[in-house]
Amino acid sequence: MVEARFQALGPEIRVTPPGPRSRALATRLRAVECRDTTYLAEDFPIFWQRARGANVWDADDNRYVDLTAAFGVATLGHSHPAIAARLQQQSDLLVHGMGDVHPTELKVCLAEALGRIAPGDVSVALFGSSGFEAVEAALKTAMLATGRPGALAFEGGYHGLGYGALGVTWREDFRSAFQMQLQPHSTHVPYPASVGVHHASAAAAAAAARALDGVDRTLASADAIGCIVVEPIQGRGGIRIPHADFLAGLREICSRRGRLLIVDEILTGLGRTGRWFDCERSSVVPDLLCIGKSLGGGLPLSVCLGRPEVMAAWGVSAGEARHTSTFLGHPLACAAALETLAILHGEDWVRRVASRSGDLEASLAPLGGAPGIAEIRGLGLLWGIELAAEDGTPDAARTFATVKAALRRGVLVLGGGSAHNVLGMTPPFCITATQWETALEIVRQSLAETATVRA
Repeated sequence: MVEARFQALGPEIRVTPPGPRSRALATRLRAVECRDTTYLAEDFPIFWQRARGANVWDADDNRYVDLTAAFGVATLGHSHPAIAARLQQQSDLLVHGMGDVHPTELKVCLAEALGRIAPGDVSVALFGSSGFEAVEAALKTAMLATGRPGALAFEGGYHGLGYGALGVTWREDFRSAFQMQLQPHSTHVPYPASVGVHHASAAAAAAAARALDGVDRTLASADAIGCIVVEPIQGRGGIRIPHADFLAGLREICSRRGRLLIVDEILTGLGRTGRWFDCERSSVVPDLLCIGKSLGGGLPLSVCLGRPEVMAAWGVSAGEARHTSTFLGHPLACAAALETLAILHGEDWVRRVASRSGDLEASLAPLGGAPGIAEIRGLGLLWGIELAAEDGTPDAARTFATVKAALRRGVLVLGGGSAHNVLGMTPPFCITATQWETALEIVRQSLAETATVRA
């Protein structure tokens, strides 16, 4: 369906990316930013100039179709006019406030709105700015509520890079340099093996059962662990989708063993998989729910929502909050979030995303037989293409080469996965069928171009 508010355009490459302006900006950035932050090379990256709907323009006026939604943030499309108007209106009234001292009505309204859409009685909010802050708020809450300092997390999981969140994030390249500073009571266990799009199959159920057995055995001998932290679908870990029994099983284990279940829906929440929250696929009510990315409509905003009895472990403020920040409940971000939720409700986006899942699966299916495609998996508007060499080993080199080849043709796609071998696609909800097919054809061409790439 073409969104009337957006002009749905295909790619237009005026000069081979990255063009001269992007390269000049890269040179300037190299001199002033920490060199470990932005990857800079002759053929990567481009510098964004503006964006609208599912399109992005770079500094050289090349136009792209965005299959990333800017890390899954621009779910309703870049520069949504209703959100922009709400921000303009709010900026005329109040740009910054004192969120934990003299709050705004906006913070109250947003907390109430989130409580209405969250599963079960997960209704008490602790706001932050970035996704990892929501995770760290959840970890602190679990410590207070259980008296246990540790957390059980999963291989392949990504929960952010702040010190608390890094303790439950999996990848060694993120953790190794700081290992001595991470708290010692967390542990990682295997996540269920992926089984392509057949995440409701008997094979997927068996994989979930094996993973649950490992969790239960670990908790039986780990009294210091007070919570389980899990993504219902691993996003940065490679779009890995477990059987619905997995999350339901974690809920049962936590309830039986007196631990808390923290569900990280920073990527999957607010409609991305065709449900308000993907934990609904398993009919699970977590103890703590982390939300971020698309919540702020493009502004930094996150929240940890918890069941009232769990959040009560914080006690009552005596005048100095024990977990807060200067920008807590920021007025502009709260206004954008309220508009985002209103649009998601008013335009029935959750149902519409669910209805497109089958079409995207069908359009991706022909790639399944292509050389080097190990697996295609996804749900709603969250999809991944896993690449492997002839011997079955992860093909990270081809994955990054494909990202660059697609960029040259006018499509933005990201590599991911613990082994860096998954092309991840999280397009804006407003992407049209024509834009998707055009972008997917470019991905096909790029995969054909990189078929002989080797590390």
